[in-house]
Order: sequence, then structure tokens, then C-alpha cells
Amino acid sequence: MQLKKQQRGMTFVGLVITAIVIVFAGMVVIQAVPTYIEFVTVKKAVDRAATGTTVAEIRGTFDKAATIDNITAITGRDLEIGKVAGNVVVSFAYEKDIHLFGPAYLVMRYQGESK
Repeated sequence: MQLKKQQRGMTFVGLVITAIVIVFAGMVVIQAVPTYIEFVTVKKAVDRAATGTTVAEIRGTFDKAATIDNITAITGRDLEIGKVAGNVVVSFAYEKDIHLFGPAYLVMRYQGESK
């Protein structure tokens, strides 16, 4: 008496659906990674600019770094500059929209402050 073995694996429909999900996720990641890289660049520029002593100097230093590093998300005017315990603190916040398809967008919100 032989026992029948069940087949294992994925159906063609399951393979197609899995491929669509992987391609969609890959497209989102490919579009989101540059916005994160820009955020890291903005953070570094803000840290460099926070060494300034006046508001105009801080904004000017950031704008120079933004020109060199091709930062388009924010400008020196978008920075919030204040003092905490005698130290200059520069903070920022901005959004990046990633078009997915049709009317659907992925909104990435970034915020940070100098060390």
C-alpha cells in the first residue's frame, strides 16, 4: 500500500502576486532611499552650520553647504535657531512626497536638530 505524497510549491498565480508585491516594494524603496540620503546630508549641514554665532551666519553657512551638497528640500530660512543652556540649537522639519501611482503618494516626514 503506497501513500500519496502532497505536492509542494507555489502556484503560478501565487508566483505572479508575489512578484508584483516584490516589484512594488522595490520601487518604493528605490524612491525612498534618496530622500533619506538627503536627510542625512541636511543633518550634517545643520551640524556644521550650528557652529556659527549669529543667525545670519548660521543660515549663510547652511545655504553654502546646501549649494555644495545639492540640498533642495530646505533652505537657510527654513531653519529654526535657538539657544538651549547657552548652546546654539538649529532644528529643521520638512516633508518629501513620493508618487506611487495614480492619486497615491507616500509622504516622508523628516525632522532633526543639531548636536
